[in-house]
Amino acid sequence: AKLDYLDASVAGHLVVPGAKPEDWLNCGQCEDCYLPALNYRPGNSVQYIMALSNFDQPGEPSRFRFGFIASSDNHASQPGTGYKEIGRHKGTEVFGPTDDSTRARFSDAAKRSGTAAESIPFDRRNTKYNLFQYSESERLGSFFYTGGLVAVHSPGRDRKSVWDAMQRKEVYGTSGDRILLWFDLLNAVGGELPMGSEVQMKQTPRFRVRAAGAFEQQPGCPQHSVEALGAERLEYMCGSECYNPGDNRKPIERIEVVRIRPQAFPGEPVKELIEDPWLTLPCDDQGAGCTVEFEDPDFTISGRDTLYYVRALQAPTPTINGDQLRCTRDESGQCVQVDPCYGDNRTDAQDDCLAPAAERAWSSPIFVDYVSTDAMAVVAVTEGDGE
Repeated sequence: AKLDYLDASVAGHLVVPGAKPEDWLNCGQCEDCYLPALNYRPGNSVQYIMALSNFDQPGEPSRFRFGFIASSDNHASQPGTGYKEIGRHKGTEVFGPTDDSTRARFSDAAKRSGTAAESIPFDRRNTKYNLFQYSESERLGSFFYTGGLVAVHSPGRDRKSVWDAMQRKEVYGTSGDRILLWFDLLNAVGGELPMGSEVQMKQTPRFRVRAAGAFEQQPGCPQHSVEALGAERLEYMCGSECYNPGDNRKPIERIEVVRIRPQAFPGEPVKELIEDPWLTLPCDDQGAGCTVEFEDPDFTISGRDTLYYVRALQAPTPTINGDQLRCTRDESGQCVQVDPCYGDNRTDAQDDCLAPAAERAWSSPIFVDYVSTDAMAVVAVTEGDGE
């Protein structure tokens, strides 16, 4: 049964005859992730990718050096709906069938009836199920969120300025709230460097993080939105709940620092190279955000290339699908029953499935490569000869 499940990939749930979505409880889900994807796998994460090194060629290993953003996987032309956690069916991609005929096309219930003593291998080339049915569309309704935002540090709002900032990796992502975030290396040769930078150094790196929470939202739409688009259009687009900021910002509760030290030799285990969080710094936010500084003395001791990125976390607030499958747990913490947030009438259409979650922003990394004194001398001599 285990082998059949693995061979079936995303259709693994279909190899057990008669099993309903609720029977799987929280099987296969990440228990300590923030708003995870359905069936999240650590090997698909950006952290795992950033810890890898390729030693196939002579010289320094090859590595990925990504900037980090966040966006909505949204097919409904509704980008950036995370400013308010209102309207699960309007603000996310939860689209449930409205009648039995439509439900039959999305659900595998009619075909999975009955039981059998053994598992049944899944044959994707000769299956009675369609894509919606074998990709767990019923459980997926508990894993739709209002979506994230891309943020850039840019001198202007024109297309070129924004694109240039993305090329510099001077970008960050938010879970949807419009949180402000800066992350800088303070003691690089030549002065401060922002998120996304790549630098060589030998001394202990010292960093500064500045963050300010998103503005608290007021109900409804501002008058200028009503005047520009009209009440009917706004109801269609966003349920008459626009981005409508007040004067107060949500408090930043803490800053988390993630440290990743990419592989230094072929086959080095990745698990110990990712430290999340490596450091947690409290934020004394009195309404205007906070600023914290930290350094990493281990950098000079280990002599390893290291990348750092930070997260700014607001105090928890009610969030759509914030508790995904809504487990009931026993005394040991084991999930013994689930209450999925279905897209159809099994979950009340007015139920936004709210649960507390800490909205956040996460920076692009700063890549700090260790360079020895000898290597620095070689660089200095080479540059001198060039002059």
